[in-house]
This record gives sequence, C-alpha cells and structure tokens, in this order.
Amino acid sequence: MRTRCSAPGPTAKADHQLLPQRSLAKTACYGLHLDKNRMPQVAIDVRAETNGWGVAEYGALGYHAGKLVGNRVPYFRGIRPEPDQLKALGAAMAATGAVALYHVEGITPDAQKYRYDVSALETIPVEGKEIQEIFSDIPVDAVALGCPHCSPAELAEIARLLAGKVVTKPLYVFAAQGVIDKNARVVDSIEKTGARVFADTCMVVSPVMEQYASVMVNSGKALAYVPNMCGGKARIGTLAECIAVATEF
Repeated sequence: MRTRCSAPGPTAKADHQLLPQRSLAKTACYGLHLDKNRMPQVAIDVRAETNGWGVAEYGALGYHAGKLVGNRVPYFRGIRPEPDQLKALGAAMAATGAVALYHVEGITPDAQKYRYDVSALETIPVEGKEIQEIFSDIPVDAVALGCPHCSPAELAEIARLLAGKVVTKPLYVFAAQGVIDKNARVVDSIEKTGARVFADTCMVVSPVMEQYASVMVNSGKALAYVPNMCGGKARIGTLAECIAVATEF
C-alpha cells in the first residue's frame, strides 16, 4: 500500500515546524498519513434494520460506538450511510471516544480500495435496541440543529419541514457562512418561521445555549457535549421530531 505522504520527513512537534511542509505542499510521513496506521483495529457489526435511518440514528450509533472503541480505528459492517450520515457518525464517535478515522464496508474510500481482512479482529455487535435506548422523550426548553454544521441538503430539509409552520419553542440552526450565503433563500424561509440561523459557531460553545435547562438535538456529538459544555440536559431525536417539538402548541 502507498502512503499519503508527499515526501518523508520528521514528525512535527510544533506548528512552526509545519510551515516548510505547507509551503512545499508536503507533509511528514507519520500518523494516519501512513496506511499501516489506517488499518482497522476493531470490527463493529450493526445488527439492526437501518433502512430509513437518518442523521439522528447514525449520530446515536456514533455516540454509542465511540464509548465502545475509544481511540481505535473501527470497521463498520451492516450500514449504508449517506454523506451527511457519515458526518454525524464520525463526529459523534470523536465526541464520546477519540476516533480519528473509521471505515464503513463498501462505503468509505479505504474500505472500497482495500480488501481489509477483519476476521481476526475483536468484533463488537450492536443491536438496534441499543441505539433506540439512546433516544428519550424528556421535556426540553429549546431545539438546536447543526452540530456538525448543517449541509445545504440539511438546511433544505429543515425548511421543508418548517413550511407553513411557526416556531413556538426557540429553534437554533447552525451552518457555515459560505453555506448560508449560497442558500440564502432557504435560510430566509427558515428564519421567517421564527427560527434563528447562526453562522460559523457551534451550539456547544455558543453562550445562547447556556440559558436552557434542556435542549433537543438531532446530533450524537451534541448529545455528548451539551451536558458538559452548556450545563443542560440533552435529548436526541430525528430531524422531523425536532421540528415537531419546536412548532408544537
């Protein structure tokens, strides 16, 4: 297997040591730039009916899996996530564990390129019941979406679900400024319902979220971070459930 390094070099120990590599568009051959360090270290067999899973379910899976694998490189079987769902899965695993890289059989680049033999690895089964138990119905004071930041597709789905409705509970949506600028009409339609869209910040570091005792999210990452960083309880739900709670009378 080839490495992802442009040229060999010493391991960087400080930011200033990276400057020559940035200037030359090269980097040191170390860490996850090396294929040998990207090899799967644990297999996760998802034994659940995942058809119909969305960002929230994959976020819940990541929330659970991060606790199981720690800082190892997991190899998932039994799931077929789309890009936004991959984002949710990875972000949640980094929040509850220390997962810097993961593979999904037949989906992620390395898993498509290489025929990894995971037969000798520890295999952790994950049942659908384990994921469903992460969801709850505790009452909440606000709803927050976009952790990680919403993609254009997610903004469009939020707008679709909000169409014809008015927000009755504080609803915060977070996205990158560039995404907001390129989807101005969608953002405008979201904000006309009473929701607020914030650029280039995260709900878990935003002071506005600290005023609420409980927050509903559709993110496994936020589910992990809100209690410690915002000081409130967190409840995870699907995007549709979040919008329903934010607009209920």
